[in-house]
Amino acid sequence: MKKLFKLILNTIPRPILIRLSIVVRPILAFLLKGSRFTDPIDGKSFRMFLPYGYGTQRNNVLSPSTLSLERHRLLWLYLQNETNFFKAPKKVLHFAPEQEFYKRFKKQSNLDYTTTDLFSPLADVKADICNLPFEDNSYDMILCNHVLEHIPDDTKAMQELYRVLKPGGMGIFQIPQDLSRATTFADDSITDPKERAKIFGQYDHVRVYGRDYFDKLRSIGFKVDEVDYTKTIAPELVEKYCLAKGEIIPVCYK
Repeated sequence: MKKLFKLILNTIPRPILIRLSIVVRPILAFLLKGSRFTDPIDGKSFRMFLPYGYGTQRNNVLSPSTLSLERHRLLWLYLQNETNFFKAPKKVLHFAPEQEFYKRFKKQSNLDYTTTDLFSPLADVKADICNLPFEDNSYDMILCNHVLEHIPDDTKAMQELYRVLKPGGMGIFQIPQDLSRATTFADDSITDPKERAKIFGQYDHVRVYGRDYFDKLRSIGFKVDEVDYTKTIAPELVEKYCLAKGEIIPVCYK
């Protein structure tokens, strides 16, 4: 199964994967029903989660029902328990919308919800994150997760995120991060897809963010809280929800 997943991830374009997953998801959820792990997004439980990863695959990380990964479940718990995202009226901009969130957020009557991306079939507005078609100070909340590592000019992208966020607004900008690195690493001379996947974690990533990521966001103007949310969750629930212990949520304010 691990070899099959790796082959699928590395050969099928992401927009097609999104469409295919809508068909496959109910079958996987039925076959893997159990009680060992629970997806907090929909409350369903399974005997195992699926492996996932472009290079080295991680076991028990992909939920069979929502297809969420560790970062999605952590973000859901944070939004649910620590914010008024599910209750207060908000104008929300969501980049590269994850399908485990898309329909749920779209149905929320409290949200004025817009999705954007250059390629995703789930995007309402096709747009370049470095040149957004939105007015200054437009959004109460921006979700932009696992996007910036794909963007060559991430400084410009961060500036655009800051520009369209309202004063007092919140942004959550999760990225794959190596906390053992003090500084972010990039090398455009590495062009082989397999080598890029090995070094950067995925063939289409352009950098590996280090601990300086938070300071870069601050240099743009954001106030940044580095939230290690798994510290507030009981260890048995961290395991049951298949979360990545120690993952930092960058919560940004304007």
